Amino acid sequence: MKVSLVMSTLGRIDEVLQFIHALQQLDHNDFELIIVDQNADERLQMACSAVSVDFPIHYLRSPHAKGCSRGRNMGVAKASGEILCFPDDDCLYPPSLIRKVLGRFDETGSDIVCGRAAAPDGRSINGRFETSAQPVDLRNVFTTQIEWVVFFRREVFEKLEGFDEDIGVGASTPWQSCEGPDITIRAIHAGFKVYYDPELYAHHPELNTRDPDDAMRAKGRRYARGMGHVIRKHSYGILYLTNYLVRPIGGACLSLLKGNLKRGFYYLNVAMGRAEGYAGVCLDGGRFKKAFNLGSQK
Repeated sequence: MKVSLVMSTLGRIDEVLQFIHALQQLDHNDFELIIVDQNADERLQMACSAVSVDFPIHYLRSPHAKGCSRGRNMGVAKASGEILCFPDDDCLYPPSLIRKVLGRFDETGSDIVCGRAAAPDGRSINGRFETSAQPVDLRNVFTTQIEWVVFFRREVFEKLEGFDEDIGVGASTPWQSCEGPDITIRAIHAGFKVYYDPELYAHHPELNTRDPDDAMRAKGRRYARGMGHVIRKHSYGILYLTNYLVRPIGGACLSLLKGNLKRGFYYLNVAMGRAEGYAGVCLDGGRFKKAFNLGSQK
C-alpha cells in the first residue's frame, strides 16, 4: 500500500531536512511526502528543493492559514496514498516503522493504527503510553497514541472529515493539543476499529519536565488545556477528568516536597490547564481569552 506522509510545518528548516534524509532509510519504498509550509518566507522551500531524494515530495505554501490541524487537512487533498500519517516537523521515523505499521493493518484489520513517542533507546517519552498492544477504546484513548505516530486508512480519515482545526498547535483557540485523541474518539463513535502497539514508535526531542523553564511550564498548560477541552467535548464527565487531575497534582506535591519547585509548578500548570480546558475558560486572559471567542466545535 502507498503511504502519504503529510507534514505541516512552521519555523523549522534543519529538522525538516533531517526528516527527509531519514526517509531515505525506510525499508518501504511506496510512499510520498507532502510538506505544508506555513512560513511567511520561502527559505524552507528553497532548502527542500536543493535536496535530492528518490521519493516524491509535494510542496504546498500556506503562509496565511496557520495551525497544525489546518495544515494537515490541507495536505491530505494532495495525497494519493491509501494510508495517511502526519509526522511532526521535528520528529524522525525509524527505517522499519512504515513496514511494521502496514503489517499491523493486515494482521488486525484495523482502520487506524497507533504508536508512541520514544527516545533513541526505545523508552517512552513526552507522555504516558500503554506497555502492551491492545485495541483502542474510549477508556485508553489518551494513553495509546500521539498524533505523529497515528496512521489512517484514507477513506476513514475522509469520512471523519479530518482533524478539528480548532484543536492543536497553532489553532486560533486555547486548545493547543489532543487533536489526535479527538479524531480517534470520533472514529470509535463511528464504529471504526483502532489498534495500538508499543512496538510502533518514532523519535522526537524529549520535553524537559524534570527541570522545566518558564517556556516549558507555559507549554504544559497550553497542551493541558487541549486535553481538558477534548474530555469536555466528548462528554466524558467529571470523574474521568479527575483521574487526569489527580496525577499532576500528586506529581506537584511530590516535586515540591523534594524541593524541585520548577517541576512542582510545571505539574500544577498541567492540572490547571486541564481544568481550564474542561471548564471552557482561561484564567490568564490575554490572547487566549480573545482566542476563546473565536473557536467553534466540530
